[in-house]
Amino acid sequence: MLRENVERVAGDAIHAAWAGITRLGAVGPRHRRARAFHTFGDGSMIAFPQSVLFGEGRIAIGRGTTVGPLASLSAGMPSQADMRGEPIITIGDRCTLGKGIGIVGHERIEIGDDIWTGHYVYVTDQNHGYEDIELPIGVQMWKNEPVSIGDGSWLGHGAIVLPGSRIGRHVVVAAGAIVAGLHVPDNTVVAGVPARVVRQYVAGEGWVPVPRDA
Repeated sequence: MLRENVERVAGDAIHAAWAGITRLGAVGPRHRRARAFHTFGDGSMIAFPQSVLFGEGRIAIGRGTTVGPLASLSAGMPSQADMRGEPIITIGDRCTLGKGIGIVGHERIEIGDDIWTGHYVYVTDQNHGYEDIELPIGVQMWKNEPVSIGDGSWLGHGAIVLPGSRIGRHVVVAAGAIVAGLHVPDNTVVAGVPARVVRQYVAGEGWVPVPRDA
């Protein structure tokens, strides 16, 4: 009985300590770490623990936005780590980005207002080349293409958005979908690998399926 009581008290203490650590470790607009960002809006927060915060001077976060724990936000190349300037990554107002979100930008990633995501979503504007079969792919020159995600969209768990993708407003990206350079119209649902439009909103008809060959 004594051992059980000790373990219960110790467990309660650990949970209380962790709750305090996560609260104090979160980055908010008045946190010293937030000053390194291009902008960090009122009411916004990056939860603790963060996996990677890199190139903060080229990252702009709007107002009332929450970024979940284990986030990786990276802007620019290692040689640009301490540089400030126009944002490479912009995250709008009132966004809720899930646990393990990864946003890796080198040229331009624009995430609009009121974007929500599931966990472990990944967004990048850069891929390595692979044309030279004599060189490892990891050392071949990269190619950047801007990415944008329109206001009010939702990205499901594990979705991936790759360079050149332009996602419109009020778009659903299904869980596990890979948007590979697709220009997605407003008011649609995309799913699959690679993703394609599977539903669209039609005035007077509502949400209707899109044939595979459309």
